[in-house]
Amino acid sequence: MAAPPEIAVVGAGIFVKTQYIPRLAEISDLLTLKYIWSRTEESSRAAVEIAKQHFPGVGCKWGEQGLNDIIQDASLLGVAVVLAGQAQVDISLKLLKGGKHVIQGTTEIETALANYNSICTHPGQPIWAVAENYRFEPAFVESKKLLAEIGDMMNVQVLIEGSMNSSNPYFSSSWRRNFEGGFILDMGVHYIAGLRMMVGCEVTTVSAITSHVDTSLPPPDIISSNFKLENGCSGAFVMVVNSNSPKIIWRVVGLKGTIQVERGKQDGKHGYLVTLYGADGQCKSTFYSFCGVHEELKAFVHDIKQATNKKGSGYEAEPRSSYVEGARDVAVLEAMLESGSKGGALVQVKNFKLNMAGEYD
Repeated sequence: MAAPPEIAVVGAGIFVKTQYIPRLAEISDLLTLKYIWSRTEESSRAAVEIAKQHFPGVGCKWGEQGLNDIIQDASLLGVAVVLAGQAQVDISLKLLKGGKHVIQGTTEIETALANYNSICTHPGQPIWAVAENYRFEPAFVESKKLLAEIGDMMNVQVLIEGSMNSSNPYFSSSWRRNFEGGFILDMGVHYIAGLRMMVGCEVTTVSAITSHVDTSLPPPDIISSNFKLENGCSGAFVMVVNSNSPKIIWRVVGLKGTIQVERGKQDGKHGYLVTLYGADGQCKSTFYSFCGVHEELKAFVHDIKQATNKKGSGYEAEPRSSYVEGARDVAVLEAMLESGSKGGALVQVKNFKLNMAGEYD
């Protein structure tokens, strides 16, 4: 039986310690965590101490030399890049150029994709997957299946009242405060992913008003946007970064019923309540616990194993993981922010399509 693939984690912050290490531990039979890298030795060692409970052989890497060691280690198949948005793309591209499969968040999309296409021009190119990905949450997988039961789509609503205050561990994160869009872009991209997953089609145009009320947060901290889907349906996306009464809801209204996904808690578990309201007035609800990070990491490990076994044959990775899907999420938010900066002007959403050369443009 083949040995499980070896991977590294690049980053050692809050999300690595609280999410990535526990989720990797859940699938420890599928992989070996070989290294955790950070800019500093201290940070790397702190994360490794936590990971050693599940991966006794995990080692520390730090700084430029540590990153080069990871790039040059032929035994490493995949790398999870969990870094500040400003640093993700450059490091991911270095890893991809070194032949590593990469899973990471999304930020600078156009430059990133152009560079990826210039690096990877042959079949069997390294996989570049998007992480922290709502497309893997069972709630959205199931709600998409229910769409056929509500008839023609009439309207879509997304309401986000967040809880980004001083008690949130990410509140003081400097990188989220030092790039355009701030928490709206960092948080909102996930909610757009949920929206696109549910409706199964693209957002084509947006018109938005942005404002800044909570001065403890970077601007803007509020966005209200109307949008149009490619199927002609209209919708509204409203996001308040910090509210005293947090609420997160996606709602799709159809001729024969409505689907609603609401974040909440049941039996001590955090997740989503999916409710189908039928034409007969009956409603059926199912609660799905959070497990998107677990599912996306499992899919990534499966893909890198398959890609390695079928090297050179152009293995097609799980489409929900595709970095271009993350790029499309970001493009919607960026169009909304652009519209807000122009006082609500109608803005076309950039659509990344696969061209005849197999590249995204």
